Amino acid sequence: MAYKILLADDEAQIRDVLRLYLEKEGYEIIEAADGIEADRLLKQEKIDLAILDIMMPGLDGYRVLRNIREGNNLPVIMLSAKTSDSDKILGLDLGADDYITKPFVPLEAVARVKSNLRRFYALGAGEKQGAAGGVLTLGELRLELDACLLYRKGERIELTSVEFRILKLFMENPGKVFTKQQLFEAGWEEDFMVSDNNVMVCISKLRAKLSHDGKEYITTIRGLGYRMEKED
Repeated sequence: MAYKILLADDEAQIRDVLRLYLEKEGYEIIEAADGIEADRLLKQEKIDLAILDIMMPGLDGYRVLRNIREGNNLPVIMLSAKTSDSDKILGLDLGADDYITKPFVPLEAVARVKSNLRRFYALGAGEKQGAAGGVLTLGELRLELDACLLYRKGERIELTSVEFRILKLFMENPGKVFTKQQLFEAGWEEDFMVSDNNVMVCISKLRAKLSHDGKEYITTIRGLGYRMEKED
């Protein structure tokens, strides 16, 4: 079955171009011209990946992303003419998996869609992955690798696909220090790290999700990187 992609942008020309290129790859495309329509479709349809323009009428892309992350960890790519680091960091901080700036080359957008779908469903945290993978435990944390789910004292914690892969690396190697480059390669499965902001934001989000009763699992090792502390 083809992956179903939500393409939300108020510019019809951009939707037309992306739809043309993505449909050539066999993807099923659902379009939304504003944030309200995008939000409605996300609740009604089984969407495998969402491409969200930031500056949309009704609800902006950030608001739609917040709504997604309240109960779904599907891969989300933000699409915007905003190019500043602060805009990108905000999107990543809210749980976006990738960020494409306008103007863009359509083939690059297709490559990013393929990459995110592969990470999430073939190699990461999607429902369509079926291979069993066991369980990792550390303190109050329990990471179920087959279902790609994290629990802390029985309470489920939602993770993005990138967060899942980085946490899996940490929990497989407690006490080991990983550089930002190593974490980037593990989380995003790419060799070239343009900026370390992605890693820093992801670590910040993981810390916020994991910390409990004053316990911090991830420690910064100045000048080297990060490590997950071993169980006391």
